[in-house]
Amino acid sequence: MAMSSKLFLTATIIALTSSLIAITHEFLYPPSVVEKISSTGHVQRREWEALQLEGATGPESFAFDSLARGPYAGISDGRVVKWEEHERRWINFSFASQERDGCGGPPDHQQTEHICGRPLGLCFDETHGDLYIADAYMGLLRVGTQGGLATKIVTHAQGIPLRFTNGLDIDQSSGAIYFTDSSSQYQRRNYLSVVLSGDKSGRLIKYDPVNKQVRVLLSNLTFPNGVALSKDGDFILLAETTSCRILRYWIKTSKAGTVEVFAQLQGFPDNIKRSPRGGYWVGINSRREKLSELLFSYPWIGNLLLKLPLDITKIQSTLSRYRGSGLAVRLSENGDILEVFEDVDGSRLESVSEVMEKDGRLWIGSVALPFAGRYRI
Repeated sequence: MAMSSKLFLTATIIALTSSLIAITHEFLYPPSVVEKISSTGHVQRREWEALQLEGATGPESFAFDSLARGPYAGISDGRVVKWEEHERRWINFSFASQERDGCGGPPDHQQTEHICGRPLGLCFDETHGDLYIADAYMGLLRVGTQGGLATKIVTHAQGIPLRFTNGLDIDQSSGAIYFTDSSSQYQRRNYLSVVLSGDKSGRLIKYDPVNKQVRVLLSNLTFPNGVALSKDGDFILLAETTSCRILRYWIKTSKAGTVEVFAQLQGFPDNIKRSPRGGYWVGINSRREKLSELLFSYPWIGNLLLKLPLDITKIQSTLSRYRGSGLAVRLSENGDILEVFEDVDGSRLESVSEVMEKDGRLWIGSVALPFAGRYRI
């Protein structure tokens, strides 16, 4: 291959990489304006506030305890922190690993998160008060009401280690825990490899805390991410990030054990949360663009990227900018879009991982930013 062709190919590959799920690291943000757009076209503009973290980034998911305290959020250095409204600050609640050396310091903990842990999905067991944590590296964890070091509950499923534990929800009537393992091949710090390679080793898993049984419900998934049970527990929704779709897996009724496409989105979905007003909030990490479409249409490009002597993650974090604004959608019980939540400025709320609705407020999470957003409906 001629030198000019190699240069052109390299430039093309870098451009494609920069079009993927973007992460940036800008830290101090004042309140900004967001739009909430209903399905009828009504636009509501209000300020949101940034609740700053200290020494870490990425409040990826939220959970409130049985007394409505919180929210609790897992962050990049392996801690779960709790928001204390009267003190206007986050306090420590739990941590994923006893090995804490090197977990503090600069807010980019990607190089140490396999040691410190990386809490992602969170959900409280309302019967016993325990917090269950889907930690990307440690597996399914549990911590009691007093916090402290979390206990490992599940680390394998069907003899295969959990390499990228991610989304989590609990059936409060039975205690059953549903969670995702995004890849059996790659860890979270190599999440771009999951996307670029077209990896299909993800799984949806069920854990029964009564009989301690672990069961794989679905396999061969492309980057399974957030999960949310329906209100009546008949089905569970599952975000497939790479394919930009939401799947519905039936747990009960005559359809039990079957899966179908619930919604196809124009962006990469992350977490899903039920809305108290009905339907489901889906955090959209970034929009799916034309370059992304090209990349996924030709998987050999992604596999070639992984073979090149390049640090893909560093290239992306240097060159990538979130294409457009922070985004989330509320889906109906049928998968139709009811509302769109969008950052008008387009540069403040980036890589939205979750929107959780609680007591007339939206809590906005991001795997990349050093604060949690809060918006009054």
